[in-house]
Amino acid sequence: MIDISIIIPVYNGEQWIDECMKSIAAQSALNTEIKFEIVVYNDGSNDDTCNLLVKWAEYFFKHSVNLIITGENYSKGVGAAKNAAVRASSGRYLCFQDVDDVMHPDRLILQWNAAKKKDNVIVGSRIIREPYGSTPRLVKWANNLTANQLKLQIYTSNGPTLLMPTWFCHRSVYNKIGGFVESSPGTPEDLIFFYSHLDLGGDLFRVDEELVIYTYHEGATTFSVTRERIWQIQIKRLEDNVLQHWDDFTVWNAGKQGRKFVRSLIPYNLNKVKSFCDIDRNKIGKIIELYCPMRRSVLKKLKVFHFTEVKPPLVICMKLDLTNGEFEKNLNSLNLIEGIDYVIFN
Repeated sequence: MIDISIIIPVYNGEQWIDECMKSIAAQSALNTEIKFEIVVYNDGSNDDTCNLLVKWAEYFFKHSVNLIITGENYSKGVGAAKNAAVRASSGRYLCFQDVDDVMHPDRLILQWNAAKKKDNVIVGSRIIREPYGSTPRLVKWANNLTANQLKLQIYTSNGPTLLMPTWFCHRSVYNKIGGFVESSPGTPEDLIFFYSHLDLGGDLFRVDEELVIYTYHEGATTFSVTRERIWQIQIKRLEDNVLQHWDDFTVWNAGKQGRKFVRSLIPYNLNKVKSFCDIDRNKIGKIIELYCPMRRSVLKKLKVFHFTEVKPPLVICMKLDLTNGEFEKNLNSLNLIEGIDYVIFN
């Protein structure tokens, strides 16, 4: 019986394979009764990926670990590659690993212990970013979210509150959702899976240790996903799960982001927007006309108030951690409850 299947999609991964596999070979779980396997889907690589994987399969065989190599000679995309690897696996738990990332030696055992406490949960972890200092706001955000914020700050441009390269879950979590979506190139399959998990009553938990070295580089798959595609998915879920329960609301940010947000709403929710609020004295008191070029008409006229003058609920279209704490200080001064009085969308 296999306890954990490590799921790795690979496309032209020759640069990363050795370090990734070395980190798996160094897992403390090897010295326990935990049985794990590695399942790699080679997604049409045309570099030396195949030969390197065969060498590592031989290495792991000598250490009583099965490395299963599957794949096609053409690329299916990240979501399809993950699905194919899962189908070829047999573990009760799934540990998702990107080939360009590195595991902490205790990753498997710590996340396995956490996941055993509740089956319907995605377990993540804190990360170390490589190179050090790249995407510092993402790292700070992901590593410091509270347990409640894991389910609340799910509409930011950062994506899932548990970063995909740190995911670990029971196979039933995957089966309940039915796998990852890969309808077209650039599909944010992790975000769609994440939302589906929450919609089905799934839980989230973060092991508060840095268990994954998350590599930043220009060839990373995440760069194939456009912000516009993520925006569309997030808007729809926000409308379906939050805005439908509100009679009216104010949008915090009378600038470009806030205006785009209002324009993106379906007419039913557009009619619920009662005002903008802001801190910019040059905007406060003005009437903003939101013009639609397609319709050649004004969609909405909204007055801008100072943020201290409005009542919740609020949709906050502000980037976090950009103003040396001033925005966060202003928000905290209102003594509002996140998830009830406001939601962050950026």
